[in-house]
Amino acid sequence: MIEALLNYEFLQNAFAAGILIGLIAPLLGAFIVVRRLSLIADALSHVTLSGIAASLFLSKTVVAFNGLNPLWLGMGFSVAGSLLIERLRSVYKHYQELAIPILLSGGIGVGVIFISLADGFNTDLFSYLFGSVSAVGRSDLYLITGISIIVLLVVSLLYKELFLLSFDEEFGKASGLSTKVLHLIFMVMTALVIAASMRIVGILLVSSLMTLPVAAAMRLSRGFKQTIGLSVLFGEIAVVVGLISAFYLDLAPGGTIVVSSIIILLGAIGFRNWFAVKN
Repeated sequence: MIEALLNYEFLQNAFAAGILIGLIAPLLGAFIVVRRLSLIADALSHVTLSGIAASLFLSKTVVAFNGLNPLWLGMGFSVAGSLLIERLRSVYKHYQELAIPILLSGGIGVGVIFISLADGFNTDLFSYLFGSVSAVGRSDLYLITGISIIVLLVVSLLYKELFLLSFDEEFGKASGLSTKVLHLIFMVMTALVIAASMRIVGILLVSSLMTLPVAAAMRLSRGFKQTIGLSVLFGEIAVVVGLISAFYLDLAPGGTIVVSSIIILLGAIGFRNWFAVKN
């Protein structure tokens, strides 16, 4: 494996991108789970699917879109979807959870239309749905690196504000925090991470990398910072094991990464139950 990693650029790209995604996806996922917004990742991933399908369709019909990386349009759709969720949450103030199924169904509907217009599923679209070891190019890696830097900077600079927003939003408002702006920043970051992750994990499975490592960490941690640390650790293990398995077994990495995450989760639950019985 090490020899192949040194010799093949596509493997270098895949593992570098995977390590970055294994860092930022569980990092944001910890805040998402605590805020009970786990389904937002699913909603935005389906909106991203619409953007990818639209890009693949336009590349066949509009000369200006030839050669355009579908990640860009997918990322644009994802960010627009995050802004729309915030708008819908303000419209349905007493039923804010409605924003998620509205966007989820809309994303699927628009995606199906563009997939049909693009003559159905093809190899490119399949790789976006379930991830691909060989599909990550240098331009994808640079984009994922840029998004990772942005996310890490924002989280480090606004950690206290995001922590307060996640655990006690009302107190945050009373303390003078601009919760609307923080909500917006958080949603846009989530959209960017989802768009960045789909090359490795796949659009349909990206939410798993944002929630499963966090679920495992919550069974073992004793505080929020420890939850974040363990989430990132479990995310990195799942990505590395998943990519290696996908390479040797010739499988879509999204599936192997998710199965690795589930095994880690079951192990964490089992260890916690064993420790509770022992004590």
